[in-house]
Amino acid sequence: MDSRIIRIRRKLAKVPYAALRSHSFGEEKHRFRLEPPLLDSKVAEFEAGHHIELPDPYRSFLTTLGGGGASPFYGLLPLQSCRPFTMDPQGEPSRPRGFTFASGPPHRGDLFLHIIEAGCTDLVLLGITGPLTGRVVTGNADGFRGPNVSSATDFLAWYERWLDHMLAGRDNRDLELTSPALRAPVDRILRQHRNCTRRVHAA
Repeated sequence: MDSRIIRIRRKLAKVPYAALRSHSFGEEKHRFRLEPPLLDSKVAEFEAGHHIELPDPYRSFLTTLGGGGASPFYGLLPLQSCRPFTMDPQGEPSRPRGFTFASGPPHRGDLFLHIIEAGCTDLVLLGITGPLTGRVVTGNADGFRGPNVSSATDFLAWYERWLDHMLAGRDNRDLELTSPALRAPVDRILRQHRNCTRRVHAA
C-alpha cells in the first residue's frame, strides 16, 4: 500500500467539521468525511463501461480510503457520477479552452474525468489519457477559465497537499477555502461579540 494512503487517513481525521465556517466552500456538504471505499470489482466495472483505465493513485484512494466525500469544493463525486470530458480544440488565442462531455467511445483527444463537484460549470478533472494522465486539472465547461494544471504529480499528492493546507491554517483563495486552524480565531471573536451583544440587550 502507498504510504501516502496511511498519512492521508490520519490527516483527514484531524480536520474537524465546523458548521458554517465562512470560506470553507462546500464543506457543509461533505463535512470532511469520506464515503466507504469501493470494491475493486465496482471500479473495474466502471472502467470497462467507459473504456478507460483509472490512474493508480486515484484508484487506490477509491478502494482503500473512500469512494466519495471530503475534498475541496463540494466533495469527491461518487464514481458512478463521474463523467469523461475532452478538452476543446484551441479557439481564439485570447479565450481559455473549455471542456466538452465525451458521450462515448471512440474518444477523440485526451480524456479527463470529472471527479469533484465545484459548482456551476466549473470542473475539477483528472487526466486519464495523454500527457496529463494522473494530473488534476481545473477548468470550465464554457471556457471561462483554465485549464489550470496542478503542480502536484498525481491525485494523492494533490489531495494530501489540500489536507496540509487545512491543517496548517493556510488560506487558499484559489479554491475558496479557509482552513479550520486559520478560521478558528475569527469564529471565537464573532462568538464573543455575539455574547457581549446578548448581555447588553438583556441588561
